Amino acid sequence: MGAVVADDGPSGVKAPDGGWGWAVLFGCFIITGFSYAFPKAVSVFFKELIREFGVGYSDTAWISSILLAMLYGTGPLCSVCVNRFGCRPVMLVGGLFASMGMVIASFCTSIIQIYLTAGVITGLGLALNFQPSLIMLNRYFDKRRPLANGLSAAGSPVFLCALSPLGQILQHEYGWRGGFLILGGMLLNCCVCGALMRPLEPPKKSEATKELDEKKAKKKLLDFSVFKDGGFVIYTLAASVMVLGLFVPPVFVVSYAKDLGYQDTKAAFLLTILGFIDIFARPICGMVAGLKWVRPRCVYLFSFAMIFNGFTDLMGSMSVDYGGLVVFCIFFGISYGMVGALQFEVLMAIVGTQKFSSAIGLVLLAEAMAVLIGPPSAGKLLDATERYMFVFIIAGIEVTTSALVLALGNFFCIKKKLEEPHTKEAAAEREELNKSEDKTPEDAKVDSIEVEQFLKDEPEKNGEVVTNPETCV
Repeated sequence: MGAVVADDGPSGVKAPDGGWGWAVLFGCFIITGFSYAFPKAVSVFFKELIREFGVGYSDTAWISSILLAMLYGTGPLCSVCVNRFGCRPVMLVGGLFASMGMVIASFCTSIIQIYLTAGVITGLGLALNFQPSLIMLNRYFDKRRPLANGLSAAGSPVFLCALSPLGQILQHEYGWRGGFLILGGMLLNCCVCGALMRPLEPPKKSEATKELDEKKAKKKLLDFSVFKDGGFVIYTLAASVMVLGLFVPPVFVVSYAKDLGYQDTKAAFLLTILGFIDIFARPICGMVAGLKWVRPRCVYLFSFAMIFNGFTDLMGSMSVDYGGLVVFCIFFGISYGMVGALQFEVLMAIVGTQKFSSAIGLVLLAEAMAVLIGPPSAGKLLDATERYMFVFIIAGIEVTTSALVLALGNFFCIKKKLEEPHTKEAAAEREELNKSEDKTPEDAKVDSIEVEQFLKDEPEKNGEVVTNPETCV
């Protein structure tokens, strides 16, 4: 492997908004599908594991919990790895980890070994793929970024609809051990997706610029300066409150239907309805978010999506028959898809390309704590009251509160624009370089003007992918 450079993303390169970016989007679609759907799809093997190891359902449910905890909780670790080694090497290693965990799990003889292999190792592998794929998507798309985020987010419901029935077929034909082995082989496709993440070629820099970049890389493997950004702090707080209640209704809606006296197959069909609506809601919302008038106000569209989701939960709490639950799943699928399509788009707009790799890691860590608290606390509330209505009401209140925190916080506390022009970023970087070379203020001003004029004169010159990048394994 060649010399490793910090993967900060060259600020002087314009996002192609197409070309090889569509291959990056395809890889991100697959990675998102595996990352979000796999922890849910593996639950189809729980009955076999209960029978094999003589444990309870709560014991097997920890497999999914550990997978999600690794996906969210290792965010800062992924940020450090990406900033140190680059997206492509990290994703290739992550794909190997994800596959290796499931393959080793197929030979396990205790539930604890399943936790360590299918839970910790596979979860870490998925985390090492998920975060870098979003970072690369952010670098390849600018004008079309909302649409790209919506399309990549659609991988979650698509893979959930595909992996759950596939898991049932594998379990019936080969048992849980054969199923784990085959799924481990499928996860090797994450390595293929990682190979698609070809870094953009930065502009040619002088030796002084390279030395300055190296100093920055050593100082900022994990950039905590994002906490100085009021918009990032508000977003992190709102996102943490949101995930307390966001994942609760999909977990309990099937049990809700069973409690009303409906058959298992009819109750499970509710999730199919929710997932089918979600597939179309995400890319459509991405298209709307990319409109000229909407995009500068994307944070408020995200707030509306959360209010819509919370209000749907509140209305769903009053459902008394199957028809009411079907209507709830339709509207929940729309609002849930909107939230999924916008959550990372808004974060990208707030912090910008340069700090996104650190920002997403810190946000996912904050959300990890809430993910582990949300569904279990809702389960305890259900045990205490024996009424699903209160579970849905609390979830709706939590999501609605997060929307108000985000919208009101941005309206009253944030005065600057969400995303600064690329020309200003390039000018600031050049001014910093000039200072390091002891240039006069007049020279720095002239250089800044030249940078802005150069970018204006060549609006069509996009970044080019590196055919033989230094970060390539």
